[in-house]
Amino acid sequence: MAGNAFLLSVIYLLVGIAVEIARRVYPSTFVQRLSLSLDSLPARALELVGAMEPLRTVYLDGKLPEYQVRLIFAVTTIGIIFMLAFLVGVLVGGLRSYVERRAIRKSGQGRPG
Repeated sequence: MAGNAFLLSVIYLLVGIAVEIARRVYPSTFVQRLSLSLDSLPARALELVGAMEPLRTVYLDGKLPEYQVRLIFAVTTIGIIFMLAFLVGVLVGGLRSYVERRAIRKSGQGRPG
């Protein structure tokens, strides 16, 4: 579970770095849209917890450089990936446990007592 989350985080960050480099070197409409789509997940998560508006204000006031905003977005995305991996792991583990208990009960009922 943690290994998959780590791998997904690394892939996401590498794609983000590649898109950011492409955005600076070759600023096309496609690259801009790709950059915005990558930023939408952490932006929505920060908005959900009420942190996006203060972050936006500090950034627009010039008190927070762009690289720090990118770092905050990266950390937020990694947190989301690990949280989702944990929730999926708990869900799959619970489902597996349920199926195993049900199979044990079923096999126990079939035996003469």
